[in-house]
Amino acid sequence: MIIKILADGGAMKPGPALSQKLGPAGIPINQVIQKINEATSDFQGLKVPVELDVNAKTKTFEVKIFSPPVSGLLKKELGIAKGSGAQLKNIVGNASIEQIILVAKTKMQNLLCKDLKSAVKVVVGTCVSLGILIENKPAKEIERDIEAGKYDKEIAQVKTETSPEKKKMLSEYFKEVQKKQDLMLKQEQAAKEAAEQAAPAATTATPAAAASSAKAAPAAKAKEPAKKK
Repeated sequence: MIIKILADGGAMKPGPALSQKLGPAGIPINQVIQKINEATSDFQGLKVPVELDVNAKTKTFEVKIFSPPVSGLLKKELGIAKGSGAQLKNIVGNASIEQIILVAKTKMQNLLCKDLKSAVKVVVGTCVSLGILIENKPAKEIERDIEAGKYDKEIAQVKTETSPEKKKMLSEYFKEVQKKQDLMLKQEQAAKEAAEQAAPAATTATPAAAASSAKAAPAAKAKEPAKKK
């Protein structure tokens, strides 16, 4: 029997859904939870796909762990809570190429990629949708750089360590991006509030203008000279 679950990395707790499946098979749920937590301890804070292969006859089980989604690995690596809902104008992080290679290496066994370079391109594609910069550039530009071979050396050497100096440089650049984004957001909010305040005033003025026009019409007719027969 195959049981598929999505576990909290290193912190899964017993639940009725799993108990109902394991109970009839005579498998102690506490042993299963312990093995899952041991196997997923490197993915704390992430949802981890887990597959249990349960043998009811021998009352044994095997735990197979799949790495979390690329988006989850990127969020953990960059320390961000969520991706951008509007990636073209809301940037949520700034990754180094080494961090991208690290995520690609971690996820590669679950990706249908022929080599690490292909896996790196998959991770970069996820950065596009999440609104993550790479090396101070939009991820779309990095895709083209990878195609052109700019990062072939780093990928071939499987460089996964980012120097402190580089981390500081990427962080400072991202802070400047955030300042610009915050300013733009404030300007958009101010414009929205101004438009909302102007709308009732325009609605109020319209009936008044209509009433004024209605009063002016008879007066205009009264002033017209009588036509000669």
